[in-house]
Amino acid sequence: MTELRKPGLATRLAFGIGGAADGIKNNGFDYFLLFFYSQILGVPAALVGLALILALIVDAVSDPVVGYWSDNVRTRFGRRHPFMYGALIPVAVVYFFTWNPPAGLVGNDLFPWLLAMTILVRLAFTFYDVPSTALAAELTQDYDARTSLMSFRYFFGWFGGLSIQILLLWVLLQNDFTNIAGWNTYGLVAAACIFAAVLICAAGTHRHIRHLKPPPAARNLTLGKIFGEIVETISNPSFRALFLATLCGLIASGISATLNQYINSIFWGFDPQQIAGLTVAVYVSAVLALVLAPLIGKTFGKKRGAIYTGILAFTIAPMPVFLRLLGLLPPNGTEALYYFVLCVTVFDVALIIAYQMLAASMIADIVEDSEIQTGRRSEGIFFAGISFIRKLSQGAGVLTASVILSIAGIVAGTAPELVADSSTRTLGLGYAIGVLTSWTLMLVCISFYRISRESHDETLSRLRALEGAQESGPGSQ
Repeated sequence: MTELRKPGLATRLAFGIGGAADGIKNNGFDYFLLFFYSQILGVPAALVGLALILALIVDAVSDPVVGYWSDNVRTRFGRRHPFMYGALIPVAVVYFFTWNPPAGLVGNDLFPWLLAMTILVRLAFTFYDVPSTALAAELTQDYDARTSLMSFRYFFGWFGGLSIQILLLWVLLQNDFTNIAGWNTYGLVAAACIFAAVLICAAGTHRHIRHLKPPPAARNLTLGKIFGEIVETISNPSFRALFLATLCGLIASGISATLNQYINSIFWGFDPQQIAGLTVAVYVSAVLALVLAPLIGKTFGKKRGAIYTGILAFTIAPMPVFLRLLGLLPPNGTEALYYFVLCVTVFDVALIIAYQMLAASMIADIVEDSEIQTGRRSEGIFFAGISFIRKLSQGAGVLTASVILSIAGIVAGTAPELVADSSTRTLGLGYAIGVLTSWTLMLVCISFYRISRESHDETLSRLRALEGAQESGPGSQ
């Protein structure tokens, strides 16, 4: 068997650093965009939500179109890099202006600007993110090397997003959320970091263009044929399994992210300094995941490794809440409780990130499986599908969390000490059951994924045999 190329450290770093751009953008949109435009600039929250929904509708069209386009385009710079270079300046510029709106516009008058910037940010990132992540399936066909590539990608995604978040909260705002200059500076710093991350990813992988897969043979394409090929591609059984697993997993993440502040402040009674400590601890989790994911994938295989990691992570996540409800933990306000939750959080988040790394690597392995079935390589479509479901499912998680808060009778802005004990218990129980149910469904879905190390090797052998037959067929010299 021919030895497969394995990207060196420089390539893995360049590809991984590209994930920081997405981490920064996702962190800003998930945690701060609604707050900044509604609480600081006076745009009604419903209008901010409408802008995000309309941008999501644009994504529903742009993601598969860009994915298909990058699978089939023919240029001297390959299929992916023209999109990455083309998005370099737009992604930075539109993100900067998102946090630096025109002076004098406030409230409802700011909605058109917000809508335009939200759509443009989503669109610009689609042109960068879909082709760049699709590179994971082209830079190497090696089963374990792909896990290493996606591990670096997710590590820098978490690292970049967390670093800019800490910079904003601890340095730029200076404990004053109404500090407009701080928000404006955040937009500048974040845009500069996004520009640097995209440039490093594109330039750092540029030398591999000559080794990347060529586009399919030129053919007459109609709109019906294009969408027919997209539907044929995404009907792959392993892709359907990962698509549904991603949906369920990110609903759980949406619940967790939305309720995180409530759980830490109301359920556990932690003060802001302690909550900040939990946030910084995620750095340790990301480093642990970078080490764990490749090791788990190599030891158990990606599917089994993801299932084992998921079971462990998603059992640990709600465990402290259940232990508290059973009266088996130290009381609130004690250092013993805080350090217990801190240790559990570090280990659990590390496992969750490791699961994400393994699942992302599994997407790349679908490419060759689909190539056997369709005769086409469709990296862009597969990664576009997962990219879109990530955006869609986050909203479903936020909605579920809102229902839990409503059932618990907790109103936003209520001081932790004023929340009734019954409401606190309902909050904890709803959180634990919500994430446990979503993650269980996720693991059920991923169990239908069909590709193993052995089947992947067999698929590669079949593809090499087909390529050899084509080279030695009629018309060959």
